[in-house]
Amino acid sequence: MVDGDTFWLRGEKVRIADIDTPELSPPRCERERKRGLAAKQRLLDILNSGPLSFKVGARDEDRFGRKLRIVYRDRRSVGDMLVAEGLARKWEGSRRSWCE
Repeated sequence: MVDGDTFWLRGEKVRIADIDTPELSPPRCERERKRGLAAKQRLLDILNSGPLSFKVGARDEDRFGRKLRIVYRDRRSVGDMLVAEGLARKWEGSRRSWCE
């Protein structure tokens, strides 16, 4: 696990393409750190709870070499699950602060 929207799978770093979660390295404030840890733990729980499927988003990789994927568990977007639980927000093309 890296954080709430990035994880390792079979030696490749995967970034969930349809969400943004609070940063952990480094967080910009204590609120972001706490929410980031909660998102990371929840993502770990979801990833370990059963089979996953993946869909390539608009691009295969980001500028950091991470694979960009929409991740599904039981035909439901993992990103949508995290958004519904208040641990992520829909990706809108740029990061916004979690400290406000």
